[in-house]
Amino acid sequence: MTATIDYADRRARLAEQLEHVGCDAIVVDHPPHVRWLTGFTGSNGAVLVHADGSAMVSTDGRYTTQIGIEAPDLELHLSRNCAVELAGRAGAAGVTRLGFEAAHVSVASMHRIAAALDPAAGAELTETVDLVEKLRAVKDDAELEALRDVADIAVRAFEGLVESGIIAAGTTERAIAADLEHRMRVGGADGIAFETIVASGPNSAKPHAGAEDRELCDGDLLTIDFGAAKNGYHSDMTRTLVVGGSEAAEDFAMEIYSTVLRAQLAGVAAARPGTPLADVDRACREVIAAAGHGEYFVHSTGHGIGLDVHEAPFASTRSKETLAAGMTLTIEPGIYVPGYGGVRIEDTVIVTDGEPEIITPLPKTV
Repeated sequence: MTATIDYADRRARLAEQLEHVGCDAIVVDHPPHVRWLTGFTGSNGAVLVHADGSAMVSTDGRYTTQIGIEAPDLELHLSRNCAVELAGRAGAAGVTRLGFEAAHVSVASMHRIAAALDPAAGAELTETVDLVEKLRAVKDDAELEALRDVADIAVRAFEGLVESGIIAAGTTERAIAADLEHRMRVGGADGIAFETIVASGPNSAKPHAGAEDRELCDGDLLTIDFGAAKNGYHSDMTRTLVVGGSEAAEDFAMEIYSTVLRAQLAGVAAARPGTPLADVDRACREVIAAAGHGEYFVHSTGHGIGLDVHEAPFASTRSKETLAAGMTLTIEPGIYVPGYGGVRIEDTVIVTDGEPEIITPLPKTV
């Protein structure tokens, strides 16, 4: 059964936050945020939300029919400069403190929005940070359903890739990436979530290596980081294999693989409501450090995923937030030894009131 999305409730929750940041209204034009607040999926749009929960949208003529279908409950104003249009209407309605998303608005756009608000009348812009991001961090039932669906597409594609036998000495990284992306497409994805990483041998020591023309060799560590996109939502997972199987692997490769696996399982176990995100990171990092490889774990442990591939919450040594039920989190520790190779294992989990739900349930074996 498909869950219903209550966009009005989402806007109402945003409106509740405006008083705390000193705003009478806020103009939002970051596309994922506009989509989350209204249902509109076009590339050019903005929404104005007042503190009383009322709202209006703007887009240009290319999307008139589309926005009428996707956001039929909102008053529409056509303009190429959507945020500027809505700022002018906010000023005309008596708004004196208009919020804008500082992380997503350029300096030039900020000046245009401020001019439209009419500063001569005493109106002013107020910088806001992470208002919508924090609301989006806890997913509703419709979002969780979408995330499970898109993760399943990627899981089935990877299973087909492994069963095909293409992962073998002599195959190029690029060929494997193309095969996997094709399988996600024909399996129901709208596209890929991000550039597929297929990194073999020494390339696997680079966390974001991409996929090159390098041919696989028996004994290579092979890291595959991939995701599908569907209906705006994304999946993200990583598995590391050994070309030729465990019998072809060097002892050191198996040792770092075992270490990363133990770290990853520790991180998954820590992903409970009320757990500080820094503690999830620490759970992974301590395992790798204890094995003597701490210097080779060079990135944070994970991030939320939804309409963006990387979104709140974030698990790192610097994180200040805590997990809550309904949040998503990737847990992806790694060891990267320059000149040799690397291992990363990544799952996406949904934080629940009990055990975390792993929505990327692929085997974690070489």
